[in-house]
Amino acid sequence: MIRHAEAMELTAFENARLLDLLRALTDEQWRAATECTRWTVRDIAVHLIASAQAQAHPTEFVRQVLAGRRLSARIGATHWVDGLNEAQLRARTAWTGSQLPALWQQHAATALAARRRMPAAIRALPVLPLGTGLGVHVGRQPLSYLFDMGFTRDVWMHRIDIARAAGTTPELTAGHDGRIIADIVEEWSERHGQPYLVTLTGPAGGVFQKDDGDHQTVDAVDFVRILSGRADGPGILRHKLPL
Repeated sequence: MIRHAEAMELTAFENARLLDLLRALTDEQWRAATECTRWTVRDIAVHLIASAQAQAHPTEFVRQVLAGRRLSARIGATHWVDGLNEAQLRARTAWTGSQLPALWQQHAATALAARRRMPAAIRALPVLPLGTGLGVHVGRQPLSYLFDMGFTRDVWMHRIDIARAAGTTPELTAGHDGRIIADIVEEWSERHGQPYLVTLTGPAGGVFQKDDGDHQTVDAVDFVRILSGRADGPGILRHKLPL
């Protein structure tokens, strides 16, 4: 599993990767629909920037959570995070695509600085009611679950969403993307507890095994899309992992 110091380095690199992608988008690409229900490319970018604002400032984090809870029932949300995400978008309707790269650069840097300096004792507090999603019970988690890699996984997955919607090829490397995916595999494996042999193909891939179980071969990025509920998969890939 990825620990705090490594997580912060991966986060800095991932933030830069997303910035490069956002800077290259056209007006048409900002309006493109994504695999995230009801969200355009612009909406995903707004969500990520709002999330960075919340990471940097505890009062903003609480404000977004409370606003989301008020919205959850009205939008038929199945999880409190759905209401929070909706609140983020509704509070930022004036933001245009052309503004978003600079906003991401600014707030991602502030969020990373806050995450780097968060004391270990605070990161260890088991105060996150992540509950159940995609049929997986995650349960109460320490703050580090989100503030180390959780938010970074979100950025990574949404960078893939944006690239797919925009019709571009996401930049992928073994040292960066492969490390993030290996960390996801580790948690996924622990949560479902079943034997498997999974071969992930592509530049971010690898071979992962727990005893001699179900054998599956799939593209590494598609593997994470399947785990996150964006696509379906056979056999051992039926086990999901909320990202």
